[in-house]
Parts: sequence; structure tokens; C-alpha cells
Amino acid sequence: MRAALVAIVLAATAAACGGRGPLGPDYEYEEDVTLSMDGSATVVVNASIVALDALRGMALDPDARTDQLRDQVRALYESPYTNVGRISMWTRRGRRFVGIHVGVPDIQALPKAAPFSWATYALRPDGDQVTFRQTLSKPPAPVRPPPQWRGDEIVAFRLHLPARIRFQNSRYLDGGESRPASRGNILTWEQRLHQRLQGKPIAYAEDRTPDVMEVRMDRESILYRTLWLFAIAFVAALLVLAGLIWLTMRKGRDEQEPTVQSN
Repeated sequence: MRAALVAIVLAATAAACGGRGPLGPDYEYEEDVTLSMDGSATVVVNASIVALDALRGMALDPDARTDQLRDQVRALYESPYTNVGRISMWTRRGRRFVGIHVGVPDIQALPKAAPFSWATYALRPDGDQVTFRQTLSKPPAPVRPPPQWRGDEIVAFRLHLPARIRFQNSRYLDGGESRPASRGNILTWEQRLHQRLQGKPIAYAEDRTPDVMEVRMDRESILYRTLWLFAIAFVAALLVLAGLIWLTMRKGRDEQEPTVQSN
């Protein structure tokens, strides 16, 4: 009874959220990039098998055994420009989902890997800042007939940045106001799946170029700056401690010196 009650509450919550789960949106396709200042990155793709077919033309078999499907996905994502790590699988709303963890030595070479060929990535210095741009193109025609979509499916592109953000053009779902970074340096662009399939822009760059996700950030990484601040604070603490020790020893010597009495 308790399990049934929990399931009913979660279902009601999801329905009230308009297709978004109680812990956040239920993305049909999600591309999560953690970028380093040297251009290396970790990319995590979480997507349904049917979304991968529709967006990337992969022609995966959703009814294949788990080990066979995992081997198919690994073969598609492994390349001279990517290193495939953990691959996980789960089911949601009757659809099979897959999560692929990919190591990328050079983000700008990532489009040479077939699953990421629909995008270009640019990371270039610009004075005292660094500019990152990801440009999307319209997905290829699906290999298999697409399923009957509900219409509320969402695709998302998330970017974890290593430095302080000075400019970014992320927007809330269906346009509207600028979307602030979460936890300081995490940006998210969302779009309806049917809009992505039609190749409609997910964002406009500052120069009005369509379908460009653009960010400008400091050249100095947050980690580097944090380490420097920690080192400075540590040295300052040592100096304070040394000063206190010196004052204590000085006071002890003064108290031990004999008092000279005059006749």
C-alpha cells in the first residue's frame, strides 16, 4: 500500500509539472558537456533509443538484449576523437534510455565523431576572456519511421564551465527571458523535440547567428583562482601563527630577566 501510494504521488506530481519529473525535467535527449580550459571535455549523453534514431539516425534496435544494445552504442560512439566510458540503461514510460559517458581530448575535433557531427564547437581566446560557441544543424532524416510523439518532449544541452561567465545566451524553454547560470557556472539550453527535429534555432548568438550557443568567460579557471586564494590564506595563517609564537616567546624572556635594583 505504501509503495502504491508513493507511485500515485509521483505520477500526480509529474503530471502537474507538465511532463517534468519532481526532480527536474524528463529530457528525451540530453547532452551534458563539462569543459576544461585546455579544450578537453567530458560529454554525457542521456537519451531514449527512439530519440537517438530520430535525431542522429542511429537505427538502434530498441528490442535488442541489453548487452547487445550496449555494444551497438559503444561501437557508434567510440572513435579516434572520443573515449567511451560507462554506458548505463534504464526504462521510462515504456521507452528504453541509454546514458553514454564520453571522454573528449579536443572539443573542437568532436564533430569528426559521427554522433556529434550535427554540431561544431569553437573555443578561442578573446583578449582577457575565452569564447565558446556550439553551433547546431538540422538533424538528418530518420532511418526508421518516428514514433507518435506526445509533443511535450524536451531536448537539452548543458554546459559546465571552468571559469567565471561574462556573457551567455541561454534561454528558458520556448524562448523568453535570459536563463541565469545555476550554481555559478552551469548553463542549460532547452528546446521542444519537434522544434529540434525541424531545425529551429535553440538560441541566437550575440551577432544574431542562429542556432549558436555562446559563452564568454574569464581565461583564468575558477579552480586555479581558488587554489591561489587557498595558498595565500594558508601562508597568511602561517605568518599569523609564527607571529603569535614569537610574541609568546618574547614575553616569556621578558618575564625571566632579573630585575635590577638600585641602591
